[in-house]
This record gives sequence, structure tokens and C-alpha cells, in this order.
Amino acid sequence: MSGHSKWKNIMHKKEKTDAQRAKVFTKIGKEMAMAVRDGGPEPTSNTRLRDLIAKAKSLNVPNDNIERIIKKASGADGVQYESVQYEGYGPGGVAVIVEAATDNRNRTAGDIRHYFDKFGGNLGTTGCVSYLFAEKGVIVVSGVKDEDEFMEAALDCGALDFSVEGDTGEVFTDLSEISSVREALEGAGYTVESADPERIPSNYVRLDNEEHIEKMNKLLEVLEDNDDVTEVWHNWDEEE
Repeated sequence: MSGHSKWKNIMHKKEKTDAQRAKVFTKIGKEMAMAVRDGGPEPTSNTRLRDLIAKAKSLNVPNDNIERIIKKASGADGVQYESVQYEGYGPGGVAVIVEAATDNRNRTAGDIRHYFDKFGGNLGTTGCVSYLFAEKGVIVVSGVKDEDEFMEAALDCGALDFSVEGDTGEVFTDLSEISSVREALEGAGYTVESADPERIPSNYVRLDNEEHIEKMNKLLEVLEDNDDVTEVWHNWDEEE
């Protein structure tokens, strides 16, 4: 959830228990509902919906669920969610951005503020930390057999940058190019595991205090567990 090591996050989500998977389905369902509201129910003309369908499938959301979400969101009686963003600092000065999809702003804002207060952080105003992150498209693919071939394919597809770890590759794109680059990589024979807009930190914060580390982990845990929260971005260097 930090804007890097995305592949590890995907695998973590795939391995969740049934109860945790239900939460993942709920979160993706809200994102898809908003995508349908903003761009219509046809994935051929709605690139955001098309990308979310691919994301849902990569996380093992059944096709029946996906179709049901789209149909419900297309109806007049569908729940209306709105996208909201919260920014602040976690323990030790870690910058945190929380993205949520909610049908009750007051409830969600109260929950997020409570989490920050409880675990040694403080919720700030809009823009207080977002300048520390760059928005890019990040596409994760599996099946990389030759790094040079992958590099050539990624650059031919319009990638800004790429990285490889084992047989897994990450490709970075402009936000507007996510769908076209994903489709081009699929056409080149790679299996796309995810294709999402991401927030990449410009720098990272190291935590040496054990209490800060424990509280930061707990903060991320409760945020991820909240049904309204769709994404959490931070600049904590967890790999120290």
C-alpha cells in the first residue's frame, strides 16, 4: 500500500481469508459503481470500468459478482457513492493519503480521524501531503522470461519506466495511458495482474522507534479493514 512493491500487495490480497476477500469485493464494488456512474456501464467505452474489471478478476472476484455490480450501479435505485480523500501524518512523520468511497461523509471522516488520533498520527487538510506523491499508472505483469525483451516491449507500449523482479515486471505510465499500455502488454503475451493509478512517494521515511513502527502497522491495518477505504498510500520505508 506504499506505492511500491505492488506485486507483494496483490499476492497478499489474493491469499486473504474468505471474510477478508468479502471486504476486497466490497471495496472494488464501490469503485466500479462510481466508474459506472461517471462513465456508463459499457467497459468498451469506459476505460476506468474496464481497468477495474481487470483488477477485480486479478483478485478472483467472480464474473457473476462483477456483472451484478454493474447492473445494480446502472439502476436508478443504486447506492450513490462519492470519492473522498483524507491526508495526514502517521507516527514518526509518515505521510499518509487515504482514498475512500462513501455514502456517508460524516461517518467516514469520523472513522478516519479516530484512527489517526488513536495510533499517534494527525489528520491534516487537503493538500498537506499529496505534493509528496506523483500520480502514475502502475501495471504489474507476470511471465517475464527475458528482461531485455520485457524492456523493449514495455517501451514500445509507451511505458515511462519499468522494473523487473524475478518473472514479475512493473511498468509505469501516464494515468491516461493505463488502459492502452495494459492492452498492448497483453497483446505482447504478458499476463497483466493489475493496472491501477498509483501514488509514488518522492521520498521515504524510516522509522527506528519500535513504538512508532507498531502504531504505524496498526494504523494501516485499521484503515485497510474499513469498508469505505479503497486505497491507502504512504511513504514509510518498510523494507529497511
